[in-house]
Amino acid sequence: MEEGSPGMGVIVPAGAGARSSVEGYDPKKHDPFFDGVSQQLADKGFVTAGVDDLITWARTGSLMWMTFGLACCAVEMMQASMPRYDLERYGFAPRASPRQSDVMIVAGTLCNKMAPALRKVYDQMPDPRYVISMGSCANGGGYYYFSYSVVRGCDRIVPVDVYVPGCPPTAEALVYGVLQLQKKIRRTGTIVR
Repeated sequence: MEEGSPGMGVIVPAGAGARSSVEGYDPKKHDPFFDGVSQQLADKGFVTAGVDDLITWARTGSLMWMTFGLACCAVEMMQASMPRYDLERYGFAPRASPRQSDVMIVAGTLCNKMAPALRKVYDQMPDPRYVISMGSCANGGGYYYFSYSVVRGCDRIVPVDVYVPGCPPTAEALVYGVLQLQKKIRRTGTIVR
């Protein structure tokens, strides 16, 4: 090891941690938001926040999604929950039961025969509940739009909050759709006054 490398007794300023070697990082500059929170904690010992803001924050960080994979889009939906994209790091974990799910991801072609089952599962989910429509077939029928057996968009069966376009959409597109849903939940008040 060279003299002056991090393992050889170099003094790293408190709060810098691993960022001390990042070019352009100045540990003397502070973020005003975190300074305010730190000051409030040091002064009073607690932080104040609105209850609805706290509930909304907790809700966006603990969404459980109902897996409703119908066709090839389901492969990309599964990929989004695997280690490369890891949806759970956003607080978005899969559930196999509709009674514990907040979000339904409709991934793939919805046929007329499957539509009543989709609606039944949606009706079993507790409020507030959200739907992500994933892929061209779920969004509007896709290549099978003129087929007699295909529903021309799952929004004819359930109300959709976020549409993820593509055929099939990539796992990154689904991750982006999840982030858009979380942003929508944050901006929409769900507590009835």
